[in-house]
Amino acid sequence: MGRSTTLPVSKPRAWAEINLNHLRHNLKELKRVLPDTCDMMAVVKANAYGHGGPEVAKFLAGEGVRYFAVAAYSEGIALRKQGVFVEILVLGYTPPEAFSELVRYRLIQTVVSVDYAEELNRFGRKHGEKMNVHIKIDSGMSRLGVLYDNIEPICSMYKQSNLQVTGIYSHLSMSDSQKEEDILYTNQQIDRYHQVIEQIRKAGLEPGMLHIQSSYGILNYPADGYSLARPGIALYGLLSKEDDRPNVKIHLRPVLSLKASVVQVKTIQAETPVGYGRNYVPNQTSRIAVVSIGYADGISRALFEQDGFVLVRGRKANIVGNICMDQMMIDVTHIEGVQAGDTVTLIGQDGKETITAGQIARRSGTVTNEVLSGIGERVERVYRN
Repeated sequence: MGRSTTLPVSKPRAWAEINLNHLRHNLKELKRVLPDTCDMMAVVKANAYGHGGPEVAKFLAGEGVRYFAVAAYSEGIALRKQGVFVEILVLGYTPPEAFSELVRYRLIQTVVSVDYAEELNRFGRKHGEKMNVHIKIDSGMSRLGVLYDNIEPICSMYKQSNLQVTGIYSHLSMSDSQKEEDILYTNQQIDRYHQVIEQIRKAGLEPGMLHIQSSYGILNYPADGYSLARPGIALYGLLSKEDDRPNVKIHLRPVLSLKASVVQVKTIQAETPVGYGRNYVPNQTSRIAVVSIGYADGISRALFEQDGFVLVRGRKANIVGNICMDQMMIDVTHIEGVQAGDTVTLIGQDGKETITAGQIARRSGTVTNEVLSGIGERVERVYRN
């Protein structure tokens, strides 16, 4: 017969520790590599890449950050309701039926097309409002934005009676790559953006705040002349891929650690299957710990298939069996004394061992951005300063 022990656990079932000192350090590092004339627009979309949007934004505002970027107007509203009162740019599309929310919560909306600019202007005229906007230029990513060669319609937006154009920006699609053809394409995107700015000025118009650099743009294409830079993943102490080597030397510190609790330890006999599908069958008597975190919390099911592991009591423990929605199992046969209530580290350091978000991303076939932003709402955020 197998044996199991289950003890009451007072800690959260799963939690992310957010190191605010590391966040402050990364902010200072990014400011160090930017020109003095370039301000920071911190990207806090997707719950601040899983770190907790309102809490991170309030902390950064306290550190002097005056501009934030979100993906959706609802994210901007959440920041306002939590007491974040600096400038907030909505990078994504806001449906016309929600334009009133842009006004109510004083959000800056991205103009994503010529027709969209007209819709915003009509709404502003109807309600006696000036709609604060930044124009998005599609310089070669083929996502949201006005095509770079539509100069006349772009200039006309500055003349709309109920649009207040306070900025114009673009987004680089290959700024992380060091391949020669990708560098050429990125420089082409930058040139297209600059040509748009030049034409706006030739028309006697003031383009407003200029920004094109996100994290990799800052690190691979440093330049003067921009008003803002939009760091995302770098602000949280990571690159999208761990083996990336940007041109600018910078020392970043990961902000987030991900942890969960052992809720049960069970001794099973050899040839006893573990988990859904019976995809793991030990060849010896084993001690299996059940951990209170699963794929609904953002843990990729691919980790079992790719020999993923966690840390318990400063040692590695392999993930065994298919990761479940709310739980996962690990083999702790070789680790003495593991019991319910022990902390399991999925991202972060335990003793001399470390698991990075980059390692998780590589095993999962993705990037750190997805690993972090996929951490679910059930995971409690705990802030350390």
